[in-house]
Amino acid sequence: MSTLATTLESPTPESAATTTVVSGVQPSGELHIGNYFGAIRQHLALHSQHPAYYFIVNYHALTTLHDREALRQNTLHVAAAYLALGFDPSKAHLFLQSDVPEVTELAWIFYNLVPVSRLELGVSYKEKIDRGLTPNAGLLNYPVLQAADILIYGGSLVPVGADQRQHIEMTRDIAQRFNHTFCPEDDPLFPIPEPYILDNVAIVPGLDGKKMSKSYGNTIGLFDEGKALKKKVMSIVTDSTPLEAPKDPDEDNVFALITLFADKAKQEEIAAAYRAGGYGYGHAKKALLGMINTYFGDARERYHDLMARPDYILDILREGGENGRAQAQQFMERVREVTGLLTTY
Repeated sequence: MSTLATTLESPTPESAATTTVVSGVQPSGELHIGNYFGAIRQHLALHSQHPAYYFIVNYHALTTLHDREALRQNTLHVAAAYLALGFDPSKAHLFLQSDVPEVTELAWIFYNLVPVSRLELGVSYKEKIDRGLTPNAGLLNYPVLQAADILIYGGSLVPVGADQRQHIEMTRDIAQRFNHTFCPEDDPLFPIPEPYILDNVAIVPGLDGKKMSKSYGNTIGLFDEGKALKKKVMSIVTDSTPLEAPKDPDEDNVFALITLFADKAKQEEIAAAYRAGGYGYGHAKKALLGMINTYFGDARERYHDLMARPDYILDILREGGENGRAQAQQFMERVREVTGLLTTY
């Protein structure tokens, strides 16, 4: 078994028989190792264990991305990445958010249940305000569309990075508001979803020590390779402690990344070398570089093969979308019924 496949094993949540896993990934740019260890790894671990709907949230991407060709290429990139990393479309649904227009219909209904003041507390929205940017209405309403994404498939378990916990809390609140407003107490329509966040997931540091994020330009791409990958790894910010001096591994960005790839024994070996002195940050960066290549090497080859076959990727997404939309349409029939929305078709 490869390093990648071994790492994808994870605990099985309770109530497996009634669990529907739902989550999405935004095609706003190149996926990086922070995305992988924060969420994608969990998606892959769960997708063969439960009924699962995973979708590429291209509506969400429009909050920041207005380049047509970039959005198309990013969408193919995300789909190819999931497939290369081990997503099996025969076991779960992988599709495009935009292939299920009922999601936006449900989001509109939810908009009428959520106070604006609640949305203004959103982490992503406040972050943009704090950075002096002018967020658009899409970003303000992002959590509502996300709630529709989750609830329209009956999602009960949502694998996400720790930074998305607040958005899942909003989804839970929206589901409860809808059930309380429109449904009999003994017959709620929407389940109250739970976030699934692995205990050992930490915020992945970027090249500058801040959280790894496309918006900070400090990422290591999932499929970076060769000179480009080496340049990034060797540029990771460290302190100025001399080579011969002891170092604290727990305070170092390079070691924090090493812990994502190395098993416990290897982590302890490298940590001991840090503390003993004579082990420089250059040594640690070379070790990290080797680990990244070993961990993602096979997936990288599969990714390049898939990107050369875009029609194959689109066929998989199309089939997943047909299944996802069929489920969404069933939920929307119930939503229209309990809200009193008449249709003539």
